[in-house]
This record gives sequence, structure tokens and C-alpha cells, in this order.
Amino acid sequence: MTTSDLTVVRGKRSPAERVVTFLGRGLVNVLLIIVAVFWLVPTVGLFISSLRPIGESTSSGWWTVFTAPAQLTLENYANLLSNSTITGSFWNTVVITVPTTIAVVVIGALAGYAFAWMDFPGRDWLLIAIIVLLAVPLQVGLIPIARMFGAIGIFGSIIGVILYHIAFGLPFAVFLLRNFFTQIPGELLEAARIDGASEFRIFTRIVLPLGGPAIASLAIFQFLWTWNDMLVALIFSNSESQPLTVAIQSQLRQFGANIDVLSSGAFLSMLVPLVVFFAFQRYFVQALLAGSQK
Repeated sequence: MTTSDLTVVRGKRSPAERVVTFLGRGLVNVLLIIVAVFWLVPTVGLFISSLRPIGESTSSGWWTVFTAPAQLTLENYANLLSNSTITGSFWNTVVITVPTTIAVVVIGALAGYAFAWMDFPGRDWLLIAIIVLLAVPLQVGLIPIARMFGAIGIFGSIIGVILYHIAFGLPFAVFLLRNFFTQIPGELLEAARIDGASEFRIFTRIVLPLGGPAIASLAIFQFLWTWNDMLVALIFSNSESQPLTVAIQSQLRQFGANIDVLSSGAFLSMLVPLVVFFAFQRYFVQALLAGSQK
């Protein structure tokens, strides 16, 4: 029997084996669907609650909407738009998150390229220091940096929250992009240098396009971390600069009076990160698969 014949024999499966394989896959799919449904229950409940009148929300559970769908209304979102605290905090969140994400991505990409392909004194020691900073908890710097911000007059402002997020987001950004940039073939960069390209031109014309998936993944991570943060904003912001997470938390003290605003505001706070993630999902998957290819 030749090798090809042996391969054909081994590739054949009996009807019983096919049935077992089909049932096994079906069972796994059913379990995954059940897990997905349970995972989505809080999100569905929050969305339905945001569409129910305040009287219905305080008297019955959100699942009663399936027997009385006429109670759904967009009035809660109209009230949300008329709540100056929530709307102002939403724009504060945008003002905090967008500049923070851009700054971390730009600085992290420049530093990652320098650590990956440029020789300068103390490069390895600086990289070790960055790796060590990855292990530093965010909570460690709250008190000393709060005192420093107070001394220079930016405590309680949006700029203080932005600077704190940038400082603690850069170590991970540099480490991630440096590791990704090292996978770029060195011959490609050397060829560009021989042709007279400057380091900045190499960075913008070669490294950035090839590192697009990793940069997009970093942007997603940083956006989600900053948008959903409450601890840093709770300490470094005031009533005028507070983001949406802090505004919703402050409204919880009067939960019985404004559950309609809370539910719609919480769903809005969750909706934006989901839109951002699904918009850049394909880049995120490409970055995950890039590490498995040589």
C-alpha cells in the first residue's frame, strides 16, 4: 500500500464517527449560544430599561416588556438630552478620550520605532525601565501626582485627567508597538536607507503602514480604557470636568428619582465603545494573527 493510499484510508470515517463529530460540534455550538445569551442579558436589560417610562421601571422588571411592548418609549433619551449634567459629561468624556488616545498612539509609535530600529546610548536600559513600569499599578501614582497637579494648578481640570492617562498608557504602548515593529524585515529598512530615505520618512512611509493593525489595536485598547475609566476621573476631575462615568455615579445617589436618565445614560456610555470596537475589529484581528506569522 502506497503512502497516498494509506492517507485516503486514514481520511475515511465511518458513519458512526461522522454522527459523533456532528453531535459534538452541535453540543459545543449550543453551549456557546447559551453562554452568549447569558452574557447579553444585562445589556439587553439595560437597553430595554432605557426605553421604559420611569413609572414602569420602578414598579416592575424590564422583562415585563415582552408581555406589554406598548410601554416602550424614547422619552428617556429626550430627558437625557435635556439633562445638562449628563450631556456636558458626555462631551467631557470625548474631550478626554480622543486626545489621550491620539497622544498615546503617536508617542508610542515614535518611541516603539526608536527602540526597535535605532541605536542610541542606554536604549536597553530604558526599555527595561519601561517594562518595569508595566508592573506599576495605576493606583500608586494617584496621591503624589494629585499633589503635583495641585502645585502646578491643573488639579480638577480636563488636562490633568488627560496627562494622567497618557503617562500610564505609554509604557504599554511603547512595549506593544516596539515588539510589533521588530517583526518588520530589517532588509526593507536598510534598502530605504541606501536609497537616501531619512528615519522620519522610513517611519511614515514604511513602518506606519505595515504597523497599522498593531496601531489600531492599541488605539482600541486605549480608547476603551480611557472611556470606561472612573477612578482617575473621580479623583482628578471636578463637577465641570467630570466624564460620563463620574456623572452617572453621582446620579446613583438619587437612583429612585431618575432611573430613566441613568439607564439611558449608561447605555449611551456603553454604546460608543462598542461602535469603536466593531469599526476597527478587522484591524484588531489582523494584529492578533500577525504574531503567528513569521
